[in-house]
Amino acid sequence: MLAVRIPADIENRLEELARKTGRTKTYYVREALTEYLAALEDHYLAEERLRENRPAIPLDEVERTLGLAD
Repeated sequence: MLAVRIPADIENRLEELARKTGRTKTYYVREALTEYLAALEDHYLAEERLRENRPAIPLDEVERTLGLAD
């Protein structure tokens, strides 16, 4: 479990969004953290690859590997 203090203006926005959509504030905080953590992980992985001087992986190769190529 984690307790986090957030500024009142952000909490107000969160409460309004939850009220308008019928979802909980917890739902939106969890969704936001999940997306933000994924972006941070990608960022740090890219930085690590650069530090290690490892070659970049071309997008078309990633798409083929993941079965996303046309």
